[in-house]
Amino acid sequence: MTISVLDAMHLDGRTVRVRLQGSQISDVQTVGGPARGVILPLPVDPHVHLDKAHTITRCPPADPGLFGAIAAMAHDKTHWTAQDLHHRMSLALTDAWANGVRAMRSHIDWGSVDAPLAWNVLGEVAQDWAGRITLQRAALCDLDLLGDADHGPAIAAQVARSGGVLGAFVNCHADLDVKLSRIFALAVLHGLLLDFHVDEGLDPDARGLDSIVALTARHGLAGRVLCGHACSLSIRPQDEVRRVLDAAANARVALTVLPTTNAYLQDNLPGRSPRLRGLAPMQEAKSAGVQVLLGADNVRDPFFPYGSYDPLDIHRQAVFAAHLEPAAWVHAITSSPAQALGLTPGLVAKGQSADFIVIEAADWPDVISRPRASRHVFRAGQNWSTPS
Repeated sequence: MTISVLDAMHLDGRTVRVRLQGSQISDVQTVGGPARGVILPLPVDPHVHLDKAHTITRCPPADPGLFGAIAAMAHDKTHWTAQDLHHRMSLALTDAWANGVRAMRSHIDWGSVDAPLAWNVLGEVAQDWAGRITLQRAALCDLDLLGDADHGPAIAAQVARSGGVLGAFVNCHADLDVKLSRIFALAVLHGLLLDFHVDEGLDPDARGLDSIVALTARHGLAGRVLCGHACSLSIRPQDEVRRVLDAAANARVALTVLPTTNAYLQDNLPGRSPRLRGLAPMQEAKSAGVQVLLGADNVRDPFFPYGSYDPLDIHRQAVFAAHLEPAAWVHAITSSPAQALGLTPGLVAKGQSADFIVIEAADWPDVISRPRASRHVFRAGQNWSTPS
């Protein structure tokens, strides 16, 4: 059996030698001297929208911001076919594979009682990619639909039968607590994970996150609820923010921050530079004990017309936008999203599968400074990369 050695790797602040034996890591040993490469586990993206990917050229939004993007996407959705969805989803996954992604959770718009076409197509695509990228499907319903006493149970039952995740868009809805309570009851009934788009705007009165955190604690769903966006936290009074983050930590509600899409959509008005970027307070959340994740969200669609499925680029964007220390936030694209999605964490350690990325850089500041540094993606000990 072939034994390979990766020497002078930067791992968790130290220089190490990594030995591979076949598909496994046989040893990780601390060594002296400077590093020549940075090594990290294969990343996990907890929040994408594969049904919307690669549509920007055919449906540019007429109006800026979140609701302009929603309107543009709604128009394009009327033309979706199984072939179109399969092609765009496969294109997105090919990009993610090349960038080392090992798992993703994709939200799928769910606008009526019956499962949408995109839900079923992604199920087929997930089978196509089985053994390469693990795909989870999360239903993205409007709170008014999923929280309806007549319609919600049928939707939750379908999600449960297909092994999916239950979720809703929550933002200043009427009777919010009543509707959320119904959704939590359905999650308990079917044993479902929950994933919400919450408070995605700059309204200081948006407090969906507060209700979700309280219901998580009430129903004993610690570690089973994930919230994305929470943009309103960026402008709410700091004492309120502190209270809800402390409560989220105690209830073990994780938070996904989407640096590219949030910064692009929030405070987006024609002819003026944005003042408010809408990023949830990541540093404060982490200090409070909240598990914070990073995701790509939208790629080349009306919500974000650029980007790719590259967690390392998302990490880099977050470092700039939120003034993060790069090495201290690698977990937000590796172990933290894996844990939040119920997956094994993925470690560069003895006895683990040899699944990792090696970047030709000295340390994390060097990685951030040189985004074109060559990467090598290893899966089961095999280098799948063509160096850039």
